[in-house]
Amino acid sequence: MEPLPELYAIFQGEVATVTEYGAFIKIPGCRKQGLVHRTHMSSCHVDKPSEIVDVGDKVWVKLIGKEMKDDKLKLSLSMKVVNQGTGKDLDPNNVSLDQDERKKRTFRDYTSQKITLEAVLNTVCKKCGCKGHFAKECFMQPGGTKYSLIPEEEEEEGAAAGCERDKKTNVADDSSKKRKK
Repeated sequence: MEPLPELYAIFQGEVATVTEYGAFIKIPGCRKQGLVHRTHMSSCHVDKPSEIVDVGDKVWVKLIGKEMKDDKLKLSLSMKVVNQGTGKDLDPNNVSLDQDERKKRTFRDYTSQKITLEAVLNTVCKKCGCKGHFAKECFMQPGGTKYSLIPEEEEEEGAAAGCERDKKTNVADDSSKKRKK
């Protein structure tokens, strides 16, 4: 097996091929090549790697990753963490590489969780008297139709029982008024 550079080692390599997604660099002392992805070519955004490097150019690179995939060793290189004039390491503690990795991480999907806005739902508009919004957010025209939030099932059952209770008390009040006369 050919001797490969250590992880985070800096060396000067020659550009073998340039693609739309990056450039393959020949690693000195072995037949292997590593990929400098376009995101690792410069600290600025790179659309076309061919504008940065040409085949045969000598560039300073840092080995930032080794990965075994389908029985092949894939090497990831970076140009942006190495000074291209002197070959000096611009990121000796690999801080920017860690930041790049954090940017790539996927985050949990919270879109399926139901959000309830209790503070807003329990408010009453001073303009129209409906529940669920503030007067400054009210869309009702003076003398127009009133709109309100649809109550949830528990509230509907409670409201229906409340209406029945109100009807019974109204009937009782009416009969007591008739007796007084």
